[in-house]
Amino acid sequence: MTATLVKEASPPAPSHPDRARRRRLRRRGRIVAVLFVLPALLLLGALVVYPVLFSVGRSLFDASGTRFVGGGNYTEMFHDPATLKAVRNTAIWVVIAPTLLTGLGLILAVLVEKVRWATAFKLLLFMPMAVSFLAAGIVFRLAYDDDPDKGVLNAAAVSVHDAFKGSSSYPTARAREDTGGGGGAGPGLTKEADGGYLTGADLSPGTTTTLGLVGVAPKDLPDDAAPAHPAATRQEAGSDELRGVVHLDFTPGGGGEPGVVDPEESGLPGMTVEAVRDGRTVASTTTAADGSFRFTGLDNGSYALRLPAANFAPPYDGISWLGPTLVTPAIIGAYLWIWTGFAMVLIGAGLSALPRDALEAARMDGANEWQIFRRITVPLLAPVLTVVFVTLVINVMKVFDLVYIIAPGPVQEDATVLATQMWLVSFGGGNNQGLGSALGVLLLLLVVPAMVFNVRRFRRSQR
Repeated sequence: MTATLVKEASPPAPSHPDRARRRRLRRRGRIVAVLFVLPALLLLGALVVYPVLFSVGRSLFDASGTRFVGGGNYTEMFHDPATLKAVRNTAIWVVIAPTLLTGLGLILAVLVEKVRWATAFKLLLFMPMAVSFLAAGIVFRLAYDDDPDKGVLNAAAVSVHDAFKGSSSYPTARAREDTGGGGGAGPGLTKEADGGYLTGADLSPGTTTTLGLVGVAPKDLPDDAAPAHPAATRQEAGSDELRGVVHLDFTPGGGGEPGVVDPEESGLPGMTVEAVRDGRTVASTTTAADGSFRFTGLDNGSYALRLPAANFAPPYDGISWLGPTLVTPAIIGAYLWIWTGFAMVLIGAGLSALPRDALEAARMDGANEWQIFRRITVPLLAPVLTVVFVTLVINVMKVFDLVYIIAPGPVQEDATVLATQMWLVSFGGGNNQGLGSALGVLLLLLVVPAMVFNVRRFRRSQR
């Protein structure tokens, strides 16, 4: 029986040599793959994983990093007005910037297809992507400057405004304080609430008067300004006329008598003068090159003369682009300039992959270009538009450079977003790295869902 058992217990069959060799090759391949991936994993861990974990841990401690406060920083974060403003501004960025960029990219991608030099046009629009945010911020900081002599946008705004409305030639002019009594020096000028000047109501047709002003530098006088003395010494006015001269009551080099038109004094041309009776303007005229003016056909009675406030209005200086109201839209405009080419190129790539037979079939069925765009092009491009939009949302949440560079110091808080607020709280004077780390964790939590959505979209598209 023992012999039978020994006979039945046969030895195991030896392993196939090819199968063992394949196992060894697979094991060696895994080791080689790990060795190749290990530097990238170490770098990713050092630059991404460790900072994230450290920030989460640091957000649970106070500013000094010695006292555990738990969720105190997160509670303080949502009670801080500056942080709430940063959240609001970030929401504005997330809603407006990606929407405008996706829309502009779609429109430009469709239009570029119909342009003969499409490649050159795409290159011009994509070129801002080669400019760093630092350089772009400096360029737009200068473009948005309030001074029209520096800021190109305000220079254009002032040019358009002055072309339609004009501006005052004498914004610094004012009446002399030592001639308010009038007398032989002409009627006194009283300043009104709106900035204009009014004489007493003691002038009648058949008389002449002089209205002296100061505060205008001789170099700022209009080129056609002429001496006022000859006009002031003319003959008497007619019985139905009221004449006068508006002059610069200042003699270059000194001398001269206040309230009197001296030979060296200049007239003020282009000045509006109104005749007022019983509080109502009955006539209006403009001074000549020598400052002279006259009203004819006036009824008998007493009149006052008014120099309206428009004569002394300060020049139009343009729009305060970087003021508290417009600073965020202005920075978004700079962001659009940089990223529109990016959106256009990605959407253009998707557009070139559309089935042309569907478009041609729609045209043969009588659809116009707008119907093709709305009913065929946009639905077919929906996956590409979604990826572009979500990618821009992720990018917008991290915007820092443009906000920090373009927004001036006084309005930095009005333009702040989560990224800039995190830096300001941690290193820009707040020195509270606990609260700054909490802001960083909040920013990460806001970005992660968009990143997950994008990754899933990519995986579905690859299938």
